[in-house]
Amino acid sequence: MIRMTIVAAAVCGGLLAAGCSTSVAEDKPAADASAPKTATKTDKKAPAVPEKFQDLPTNDQGEVTLSNEEWKKRLEPERYYVLREEGTERAFTGELHDNKKDGLYRCAGCGHALFNSETKFDSGTGWPSFYAPVEGEAVETRIDRKFFMKRTEVHCDRCKGHLGHVFEDGPQPTGLRYCMNSAALIFEEGAEPPKPDAKSDK
Repeated sequence: MIRMTIVAAAVCGGLLAAGCSTSVAEDKPAADASAPKTATKTDKKAPAVPEKFQDLPTNDQGEVTLSNEEWKKRLEPERYYVLREEGTERAFTGELHDNKKDGLYRCAGCGHALFNSETKFDSGTGWPSFYAPVEGEAVETRIDRKFFMKRTEVHCDRCKGHLGHVFEDGPQPTGLRYCMNSAALIFEEGAEPPKPDAKSDK
């Protein structure tokens, strides 16, 4: 009986984690990259890293070097679960999945610039979805083989926090769908991505 309960729990966990792999219901056509962008009064160039994140210790490559215990003290429980334990929030529960404002999406752990609102689209999956990260070293990927499936996991390039997964069923021009957790992101309204810099300048 105990063995059956453990197996059932593992299956349920797999179904939750696999939720982000749900096929896109309807792809939103990507904006014409050649069309000129109209500047507004709210547009502002964002700093490489907001002031609240500038006290984080980093190595020579600009990567954050906090221990798990230090992350646990710094992050809210849900953010820690997603960013450091590679968890997945429930679909349609995150505050940013339906956000339609213009601005910049940053890592909730270290403030690193990740996605521009111009690349966000409605994937119908219940998680914030983008077809490309910002220019430069925004994210890194690795193979995820948990729950008896092979997926491509996406991490913040600066703090290595888990963001979500990327799939090859997104809209053009990339054909990719970066399926992110709202808990892994913070939104800076009206901001534009900072100019790509060298890795040591994160």
